[in-house]
Amino acid sequence: MIHSMTAYGRGDLKADWGSASWEIRSVNQRYLETYLRLPEQFRGLEPVLRERLRKRLARGKVEVSLRFDLAQKADTVTMNEALAQQLIGQAQRLHTLAGIGQIQLVDLLKWPGVLESSEQDMDQISQDLLRKFDDVVSDFLAARASEGKAMASLIEQRLDAITEQAAFVRARMPEVMAWQRQRLGDRLAEIQGDLDPARLEQEMVLMAQKLDVAEELDRLDAHVAETRKVLKKGGACGRRLDFMMQEFNRESNTLASKSINSDITAAAVELKVLIEQMREQIQNIE
Repeated sequence: MIHSMTAYGRGDLKADWGSASWEIRSVNQRYLETYLRLPEQFRGLEPVLRERLRKRLARGKVEVSLRFDLAQKADTVTMNEALAQQLIGQAQRLHTLAGIGQIQLVDLLKWPGVLESSEQDMDQISQDLLRKFDDVVSDFLAARASEGKAMASLIEQRLDAITEQAAFVRARMPEVMAWQRQRLGDRLAEIQGDLDPARLEQEMVLMAQKLDVAEELDRLDAHVAETRKVLKKGGACGRRLDFMMQEFNRESNTLASKSINSDITAAAVELKVLIEQMREQIQNIE
C-alpha cells in the first residue's frame, strides 16, 4: 500500500488532570522534516516524539502541535501527624526545661513538612499524552493510507490510458508507413526521371528505420508494467515512481519527434498529458 504525504490527524484527551489536544498535519517534502510546537513544561518530550515519528514515517514535512489545559483544582492540604507530634513533644520538653514560653501552634504549622499540598503528577501526565500521541499517529497514518489508495487508483487509470494510446499507435503504424511510402513514390514519379529501384528501396528502408517507433512503444509497455509493480509493492515508493515518470517522458518525447501523422501526434500529446497527471499525483506520494 502506498501512502500520501498530505494528511491531517487530531485527537482530544480528557483526564482528571485536565485536557489536551494533539494535531498532526503534513505536506509533501523530499525528506522527513518534523516541527513540534509543545507547551514549555513538555519540551522534554521532543526527542521521544521525533523518534516515534521517524520509526513510522519516511518522507514529508510533518507539523505536530499540543494544546494542554491543566485542571484548576483547589490544593488538598494534609498534615504530617507523626512530624507534628514530634515537634509538640520537643516543644513541651523545652518549655519544661526553660520554664517559660508557650507552645504556638501556628509556629508549628510553619515548620517545613508539617503541612503538605498535593501536586499534579507530571510524569503520569506525560505518559498519558504519549499514549494519546501514538493513537493520533495511527489515525494520521490511516488517513495517509486512504488518500494513497485513491491516488493509486488514479495512477492506475492513467496507466490504462497510456496502454491504450500505445496500442493505438502500434495499430496505426503499418497504415502510416504505407501512406508515407505511397506519398514518397508519388513525389518521385512526378520527377519523371530514371530512378534506380535499388536506390529507391534503400531510401524507403532508411525512412522506415527513422520513423519506426516500435522500440519506444515496447519501452512504454515495460514502464507501465514496472509502475504497476511498484504500486503493488507499496511502501515509500515516491522517489521510484518519480523516476519512472522521467522515463515515460523520454519515450513520449521520442514518439512525438518521429511523428509524421496527425493521429500519431495527437496520441503523443495525450501521452504527455497523462504522464503529467500522474506526475502531479506522485509528488504527494511518500
